[in-house]
Amino acid sequence: METTSSLENPGSERSDWDGSSGSGAAGGGGGGGGEDGRTFEYFGWVYHLGVNSIGQQYCRLRFLFIRGKYLEMYKRDPQENPGIKPIRRGVVGPTLMVEELGCRKINHGDLYVLRIYNRLDETKKGEIACGTAGEAQKWMEAFDHAKQQAEYELSRGGGSARNKLNMETEINLEGHRPRVKRYAHGLRNLIRIGQGPEMLLRQSSVLGARVLTDRYIEGDNGDAVEAHEWKCVQTINGVRIFEDVADSQSGKDVLVKSVGVVDATADTVFEVILNIERHQRYEWDTLTGDLELIDSYDGHYDVLYGILDPKYHSRWHSRRDFIFSRQWFRGQDGTYTILQFPAVHKEKPLRSGYRRKQINPSTWEIRSLSTPMGSNAPKCIVSQMLEIDSSRWFRWKKNNCSKFEKSVPYALLCQVAGLKEYIGANPALKYESATTVVHSNISNVSMSNGEDEDAKMQEEFYDAIAANSSSSSEDEESSNDENDKKEMKVKLKNVSWALTILSLMQTSAPDVNKELELTATPIIINPTQFHGSLHKGKDDTDTNCWTSPNGMGFMIRGKTYLEDNSKVMGGDPLLKLIAVDWFKVDKPIDKIALHPKCIVQSEIGKRLPFILVINLQVPAKPNYSLVLYYAADRPVKKSSLLAKFVDGSDMFRDARLKLIPSIVEGYWMVKRAVGTKACLLGKAVTCKYVRQDNFLEIDVDIGSSSVARSVIGLVLGYVTSIVVDLAILIEAKEETELPEYILGAVRINRLRPDSAVHLEV
Repeated sequence: METTSSLENPGSERSDWDGSSGSGAAGGGGGGGGEDGRTFEYFGWVYHLGVNSIGQQYCRLRFLFIRGKYLEMYKRDPQENPGIKPIRRGVVGPTLMVEELGCRKINHGDLYVLRIYNRLDETKKGEIACGTAGEAQKWMEAFDHAKQQAEYELSRGGGSARNKLNMETEINLEGHRPRVKRYAHGLRNLIRIGQGPEMLLRQSSVLGARVLTDRYIEGDNGDAVEAHEWKCVQTINGVRIFEDVADSQSGKDVLVKSVGVVDATADTVFEVILNIERHQRYEWDTLTGDLELIDSYDGHYDVLYGILDPKYHSRWHSRRDFIFSRQWFRGQDGTYTILQFPAVHKEKPLRSGYRRKQINPSTWEIRSLSTPMGSNAPKCIVSQMLEIDSSRWFRWKKNNCSKFEKSVPYALLCQVAGLKEYIGANPALKYESATTVVHSNISNVSMSNGEDEDAKMQEEFYDAIAANSSSSSEDEESSNDENDKKEMKVKLKNVSWALTILSLMQTSAPDVNKELELTATPIIINPTQFHGSLHKGKDDTDTNCWTSPNGMGFMIRGKTYLEDNSKVMGGDPLLKLIAVDWFKVDKPIDKIALHPKCIVQSEIGKRLPFILVINLQVPAKPNYSLVLYYAADRPVKKSSLLAKFVDGSDMFRDARLKLIPSIVEGYWMVKRAVGTKACLLGKAVTCKYVRQDNFLEIDVDIGSSSVARSVIGLVLGYVTSIVVDLAILIEAKEETELPEYILGAVRINRLRPDSAVHLEV
């Protein structure tokens, strides 16, 4: 508890966060009961951040509990202190938003902060903090499941449920603490991850929730075909060294990577790599053991200064120093990516007696591996990729030159081996996020005034089985224990392998008759009749333009995905890309389709049966909007998945709207940052929807996520040399919705920011 007291400040609590109101349309997603009718909840220790009554910031340890849509906060664990009453309690509504703010140093400790606010009223906001990035992600999932519970009740109860939700007290972390007459009960089966409050800081404390039985972590394969071809050329201490031979004759720098399997969770490995404490780093890192934090930004970016020992890394006797930046983020599949660039900083000019060394650009990727059924031993695969001068690399590979083995690139390649051995020698690191099932003795009294309103829910939520939540509540949610019981199938990723089996692979073309009205007469869509501010390219050599790629470069869910997780190549998109606008704006603009000069408002646009408008709002100085217009030649069929998406609730849309990115050409570090994994946009960033007349507009606020902001900032630095493909899909979750199809696709070719047209509002 010593770490707890060091973070506490005196004074009464005052914060600025509310949960959302219960308003929202009924729609997609179901409630859920656990296995055998049992109830599961989320619970765990977090830090509540705020400002006390005298204006001082505080960071207080609190026990948080989420059951269904209800949330309560306690000073102590209610399971260990029966009868304790919550200090705060309320409802998590459908409009609540959770944003990851990254790592923040608070009272000499590093914590991962979540900002929680109501998207309809951003003055209602507050913050909680967690010990690790993985824990923060699990709390985000817990809040998301609570939102889905509220949405499910609206869809099942109609107006009466909406009125009741509006009347219930919102969760409120600001001002005085309201009196709470009841405390949470009915905790039948709780799953806790972590060891308790004394282990929270820099440990995984946390969340318990039921295993997501429909979740599939697909391994190293992405959802777009990449152009790398990796060949194993060496092994060092059990770690494989690979070379990208796809472009080995170009004379450019060579991409190499070291790959090893580590017996620990991805969260643990990420924490070890990010930790710059000298004594720990000396045990595994021969290169960057002496590090000093110079600066940090936005919770996902920092700048470090280090010193090289010439005895180990140079045949010269002069001392060397270096500066590099790190940028990190966690994907929706739990994979961590860390980008490392050489850097300069005004606080660390050149030093007398030192030579400034430039560290090779490199990336870390840390991905959880599925384990056999019945095994609780965590494993993850760790890769470090870097760029090496081709002449030096080929000389070492040919002659096994000892000089290379005293170089910085070699030391970087050996970091994976050092990390693997260090964690292997410290068994406590392997199981620090172990899951524990807790059987509670707390009596069964309902949290929502005794009404067992959720007991009959049997449907599944999106990406989770919801608790069979009688309306009782306690503090803290438990996190997903992420032990998916399915045997995962190894998929092929590299182009060379993909070409070998190309003839055996199926493609998934959309069934037009399934999604669009069969009896309607198709309208001939001529793209030359529509003119956006960004012109359509003539061929692949054209620049600052767009084209319409087919779906062969994307991997999407096949007909038997629910049985064997198989994916197939995408076919031609269902909707036709008719125009693209590239706007420069003073501030992000929503409802762009209602602008009088928009294509949608033109006479020919109004005659189209259906238009999908994707407004990608790019945060920068100035702000930009990349607007994509997709059209259907027939009306949308009312019983189709597309109709459910177009006319459904925002919750359903957020749970289904999927984007697959692919950097076709561009700097390799940008490719690693963007990745090729599908992303549920509504879970990653704030999306707003406008359904009117013959169109649906989706306003995607990329700036609403600090992670997305940092990635798009990197992309903008190289945008004039990048060719990027984007595919838009509606994620299929039911057997009747499979196979998936690509709704729309676009290729943006070497975009110039200065060509953006200013949009007058």
